Amino acid sequence: MITKEEALEYHSRGRKGKIEVIATKPCDTAEQLSLAYSPGVAIPCLEIEKNPDDIYKYTAKGNLVGVISNGTAVLGLGNIGAGAGKPVMEGKGVLFKTFADIDVFDIEVNELDVDKFCETVERLEPTFGGINLEDIKAPECFLIEERLKKTMNIPVFHDDQHGTAIISAAALINASEIVKKDLKDLKVVFNGAGASAMACAKLQMRMGVDPKNVIMCDSKGVIYEGRIEGMNEFKEFFKVKTDARTLEDAIKGADVFMGLSKGNVLSKEMVKTMAKDPIIFAMANPDPEITYPDAKDAREDVIMATGRSDYPNQVNNVLGFPFIFRGALDVRATSITEGMKVAAAKALAKLAKEDVPDDVIEAYGGKSFKFGREYIIPKPFDRRVLLWVAPAIAQAAMDEGVAQNNIDINKYKEELEKKISPEKGIMRYIMNKAKNNPRKIVFPEGENLKILRAVQQIVEESVAFPVLLGNKAKIIKLAEENEVKLDGVEIIDYLHSDKFDVYGNSLFKLRQRNGYTRAEAYHKLRTPNYFAMMMLTHGDVDGVITGQTVRYPVAIKPALEIIKMKDGINKVSGMHMVVLKDKIKFFTDTTVNIMPDAEDLADIAILTADTVKNSFGIIPRVAMLSFSNFGSMRANSMNRAKNATRIVKQKRPDIMIDGEMQANIALSQELLDGEYSFSSLKEEANILVFPNLSSGNIAYKMMDTFGQAQVVGPMLLGMRKAVNVLEQNSNVESILNLTAITVVQAQGGLS
Repeated sequence: MITKEEALEYHSRGRKGKIEVIATKPCDTAEQLSLAYSPGVAIPCLEIEKNPDDIYKYTAKGNLVGVISNGTAVLGLGNIGAGAGKPVMEGKGVLFKTFADIDVFDIEVNELDVDKFCETVERLEPTFGGINLEDIKAPECFLIEERLKKTMNIPVFHDDQHGTAIISAAALINASEIVKKDLKDLKVVFNGAGASAMACAKLQMRMGVDPKNVIMCDSKGVIYEGRIEGMNEFKEFFKVKTDARTLEDAIKGADVFMGLSKGNVLSKEMVKTMAKDPIIFAMANPDPEITYPDAKDAREDVIMATGRSDYPNQVNNVLGFPFIFRGALDVRATSITEGMKVAAAKALAKLAKEDVPDDVIEAYGGKSFKFGREYIIPKPFDRRVLLWVAPAIAQAAMDEGVAQNNIDINKYKEELEKKISPEKGIMRYIMNKAKNNPRKIVFPEGENLKILRAVQQIVEESVAFPVLLGNKAKIIKLAEENEVKLDGVEIIDYLHSDKFDVYGNSLFKLRQRNGYTRAEAYHKLRTPNYFAMMMLTHGDVDGVITGQTVRYPVAIKPALEIIKMKDGINKVSGMHMVVLKDKIKFFTDTTVNIMPDAEDLADIAILTADTVKNSFGIIPRVAMLSFSNFGSMRANSMNRAKNATRIVKQKRPDIMIDGEMQANIALSQELLDGEYSFSSLKEEANILVFPNLSSGNIAYKMMDTFGQAQVVGPMLLGMRKAVNVLEQNSNVESILNLTAITVVQAQGGLS
């Protein structure tokens, strides 16, 4: 579990919140300013006035969704108000962007009146290509969506209603197939009569479930013919003729339980009264109506789904809304129809029957998935969902006559495939690889609070088996005072370890011809960094992470003295991975070598290129950087870069490399194709080798500070065993990322 402090730090550090607006066109010169604004901007304005459809040609409207809420039903927090709900709406924008590359403006409307709220949203139609209504309480949400669908000519979608409906419908299609029951024959019991439950029921009915076989319960029991208490016009639709009055009555003989209510309302005894091969979707979060273990204990033949990621068959809305809007926007749909929702559900159901790729398996600890009782719905991190749902939505929109753009679906799928590349989600890939085979990682600075917070997340994410060095009593007290859980964490009071003499003698033998006396070896061992390196040397741990409280040169010294370099490696180096919006760059050397000569630069380039290719699956393209381009100026630093390029080409002709060159040339395909078409680089570089430590260090820190990229590292390359040195005072996220990298290094990658 994350702590309050971690959540608040995540939202407050650096630029506040989780989103920002980035310009997609340059505005760096007087001419560009004139194009971006006055007088140039008047020209597209006049074109749009003549032809309103040109708004999609000259503005961002076609890829812009409004996430709009009045904060009356925010997550499980209730009516907390529009402003208090803003972090959730920003988060929804992050998911849109991450999963489907859709831009979002979140708009929090301080209005409870249905008519006034609708009037506000209606006036926003010129801005957006679609509207995602979010966290609006029932029954107002029904009235709002129904009106806006009629009055607006862009898709309006209330995800709280229809997202869960679509995902659970896909799961129900597959579950009923597995138990060999037709949808029309299923007896379905709903617990919960809110917006989501009603949307789920209606979609299931549209897909074949007989309305006569559906019983819906609310907090007052079964919604039956003749009931007066707690009824409204929306519940009237679901009233049935039945003698059942409670959930316990209704569940007897039921084929399906659909829970959209609250935790722990479905007992084992109730489950035992259900029909053969019962299907239970307990979707209350975070506590389902019945837990997976309890349901399985009650009935071995049960098929179970929940909203939780730690149980099989997670019903997660992120499988729906990003891809539904992606398809709808790309054909300029005027609405999201019932047929489009059915198409999305069927696409998800079909995808679950496909072979599951390795990256999805790695994302879930190496567990294999195959269509069956514990895999009836794709996993949220399955990138193929984009390729299945968005085209299904687009095709359905065209079939139903609500698409304003008719497109070639096969070509559309090819375009979507280009959005899935090795560069996308690279840290997710590393994290998943670590989870697949966690290793034992020691943290010498166990008495540091950020290390403790990071270690808690490391355990919860199953990234590694952490070991903390330090005074055990002090560590436990610090953790308790800050509500940090250290369950599953090994703590070693190294000064009183039974391995102290073993390590001391070993360190003396290792360094006795480097000036160490036995007494000095024992003295060094009283420093946690030296103790940690000896643990790694003896195989008692698989990796070391240090540097949180000491300067980099001090932290790395024990590693270089004790662990040493791999055979055949002449220079260790530090590499940072710089993750930009749609590409990745690797900066090297950024932490170790102050003024490398040509041979050193060549070794650094080769080591980095091999790491990028073998560990990330990315073809390396190396640029040896300088302030000169191919001899345009003469200086010693240019000669080093030029000679290093020559050495690499001689040693490793398989590596695409060129230099010396300026950074703007290395990073510009246009310039490489133009004046520098003779260059060995046929695409822009993804590995930048800096001529000295100053330039490399400055460059990555500027990227990190400006916030235009996620900077991950430093990764220490060339060591015999997995050692990494943090930057001083790293945040929890950085420690977690570097831990995953260290685990992968210990597995044999990222070397």
